[in-house]
Amino acid sequence: MNPEFKEKRPVRSGALLGRLTHQSQMSDSFALSVILALSGGFQDAYTYVVRDEVFANAQTGNVVLMSTHLMRGDWHTAARYLLPLCAFIGGVLLAEHIRFLGRSFARLHWRQVCLLVEMGIMLTVGFMPVGLNLPANILVSFACALQVQSFRRVGGVHYASTMCIGNLRSGTEALFHYIRYRERSYLRRSAYYFGVIFAFAVGAGVGGNLSAILHIRTIWVCCGLLAIGFLLMVPGQPAEDT
Repeated sequence: MNPEFKEKRPVRSGALLGRLTHQSQMSDSFALSVILALSGGFQDAYTYVVRDEVFANAQTGNVVLMSTHLMRGDWHTAARYLLPLCAFIGGVLLAEHIRFLGRSFARLHWRQVCLLVEMGIMLTVGFMPVGLNLPANILVSFACALQVQSFRRVGGVHYASTMCIGNLRSGTEALFHYIRYRERSYLRRSAYYFGVIFAFAVGAGVGGNLSAILHIRTIWVCCGLLAIGFLLMVPGQPAEDT
């Protein structure tokens, strides 16, 4: 067995149920990761279709488009991609600050606080007309960073709920090691990653098509998804978990 991929053995069904329901594991549950991935894909489709073809989550795409327009001397268009990128950085910083303050929260886990902030941002964006697309994209990118920084594990392995490339690489790598070593833990790990990718794709597809109908208010669907995620989490997780 490859020591680089050594992990805990799969738990039995009873222990698995306990893991899914125990308060210290809810942010690590597959159900929650699916909800967040649905929201992540939805956000990206929404900002691209409704808000001037800017990616809320795929900052790599924003860097490519920003650089292209900068080299053409089109500073105004480049700012459409640069400012959301800067907002993403700000969102990561805020998430870490909330985590640092988490020990002082009496009833809510710090990740739940991040979800509440994210829901508030999405609700606000749904009221912003198309003339405010740039600040709307800045806010969505900021909220996306809160989510991706706060929720980084599923089933004990690291993942991203708002982008696919890292999940695709890790899922394929785990699949290779399952084929090579026949360890079921690798297959489970690969299934987690590809399940999250599938959820992201579903969210993106639904978000893109709903955006043509509901327009700027489509983002409110994300509020509902995040609310479900909030309710899935049980208060009182250890503040030091990552």
